[in-house]
This record gives sequence, C-alpha cells and structure tokens, in this order.
Amino acid sequence: RLSFCLLLSACSWGWAPGGAAKPKGQGYPHMNSIRIDGDITLGGLFPVHGRGAEGKACGELKKEKGIHRLEAMLFALDRINNDPDLLPNITLGARILDTCSRDTHALEQSLTFVQALIEKDSTEVRCVSGGPPIITKPERVVGVIGASGSSVSIMVANILRLFK
Repeated sequence: RLSFCLLLSACSWGWAPGGAAKPKGQGYPHMNSIRIDGDITLGGLFPVHGRGAEGKACGELKKEKGIHRLEAMLFALDRINNDPDLLPNITLGARILDTCSRDTHALEQSLTFVQALIEKDSTEVRCVSGGPPIITKPERVVGVIGASGSSVSIMVANILRLFK
C-alpha cells in the first residue's frame, strides 16, 4: 500500500520521460528523488530513467531495471516497518535518487548522501532581516542500496567510503 502510493507520488514528483522535473520543496532541491522519514535512513540509487539524449541528463523511464528495483526497495521498507517483531520501535526511512543510467550522474547523486556529514560555513551568510540563516541539515544515510551496475557501484562505494 505505502509503496504504491509512493510510486504514484514519484511519478507526480517528476519521474516522467525526459526528466522534466521541478525542485521539490524548500531544502530538497533534488529532482527525481523520493524521501521517506524514518529513525534510520537508507539511501537508494536506481536507474529509473535511461540516459538522456541531446544534453539532457535523463531519458525515458526504465520499467524493469529501474521502476521494478525502486518498487522492490519500497516494498521491503513497507514490510519491515509494518512488522512489529522485526525492528520494534524503529522505522526505516529512505532517500532514493535516480541515476539516469549514467555513471557520472550516479556519482553526483551519491554526494547527496554525504551532505549531512559536511560542515557548512555560514559565518558570512546573513538573511535579509540581518539574522543568521537557518540551515537544515539533510538526514544521515547509514547505507546505500544500488547502483545497478558494478562500475557505478564501485565508483559510488569509493566516494562513500571517504565519509565512512
């Protein structure tokens, strides 16, 4: 039930052919992403779209290798979170990103997972009112599922390993 609703919202969030998405809400400017709140957050990198043509990052939807894998993760999270014996009093959340079947795009997306670990220097930043900015830290991702290809997984693992 949850995974079906999330898939529907994923389609309305911009996972559409051509990748013509708009940023989703303040503090979450990443296109082609799903965020589920939880006590522990898992990352997901899936090739929901194929490679884009003519300078576009993303192309057509990939049903079998993209959407099906995304659905499998959502289904697993749903089953785990709804079983009171598996992880009592703990819910799993997720931050799932689209690699668009490109290794460079997957690498760029994987940096989203380490943003919570990077200190932001806000000493020189001031709001229009003169007060200090309120910087919302992204959730900390404890592990990443994906990517689909070995070469992409190795590159992503090498980047994520730097941040433990």
